[in-house]
Amino acid sequence: MKPARLIILSVALVAAGGAAFLAMNLTGTQTVVQMQSETVVKKEPVIDVLVASANLPVGSRLSEDSMRWAGWPEGSIVDGFITSQSRPEAITELKNAIVRLPIFEGEPIRGEKIADPGNAVMSSLLPSGKRAVATEISVSTSAGGFILPNDRVDVIMVRKEDDGTFSTETILNNIRVLAIDQEIQEKEEGQKTVVGTTATLELSPDQSKVIVVAQQMAERLTLALRSVADAQEPDSVLAKHLLSGDSGTPSIQVIKSGVIQKMNDTAPNSSQSQ
Repeated sequence: MKPARLIILSVALVAAGGAAFLAMNLTGTQTVVQMQSETVVKKEPVIDVLVASANLPVGSRLSEDSMRWAGWPEGSIVDGFITSQSRPEAITELKNAIVRLPIFEGEPIRGEKIADPGNAVMSSLLPSGKRAVATEISVSTSAGGFILPNDRVDVIMVRKEDDGTFSTETILNNIRVLAIDQEIQEKEEGQKTVVGTTATLELSPDQSKVIVVAQQMAERLTLALRSVADAQEPDSVLAKHLLSGDSGTPSIQVIKSGVIQKMNDTAPNSSQSQ
């Protein structure tokens, strides 16, 4: 073989080897690094909150067995909650406190739902500015005896007119019943209804005046039971014509033959002046 051909063949072999070497480097195995992300869960701090360990009806008294501490997320704490940080001795301090509003098992015990254990039961149940006034009832005037404490009622006055006919008027509406006779708690499920003779109502001062006058004028006062869904409605009905004069002006009402005759006690007495 001629030397020239040998040189050409050698160069071709070297070029082929170089190409093969480059190809092997380009198609070599690549290492893939997979990064795994980890989810970090941050636990919210927990604060002990005083909760009821049983259902507590209105008028019942707190005991050490009816209260317990329960962990509560710090971000869910609201004003009014009793915490172990603010009142660490709350279970001992609130023993015998009176329940003013129903508290359910597991519900936080708030200050506005309980009253000082030193107070009487009925005065503790009354919100500030309210009065407790009793009125006679019977089966026929109390929805068949199905009205219970904490129910809402309308007070209807039935009056006999001079011509012998009868008229009716709603003098108060959406009034809370505090007690039936001396029962301030609702009857337990399955317990028979006991018909009472007296209903104690939660009234404002003006409402108290209205019902006292109506008790003297009426042939009968009837309590009409309202739906529990009406509890948040305002008690907007008030028979103002039964009020004894303007506020701040002392006056006396004389009820004669079912008609109100208002006499201002500041007026001079004609019988004494003669």
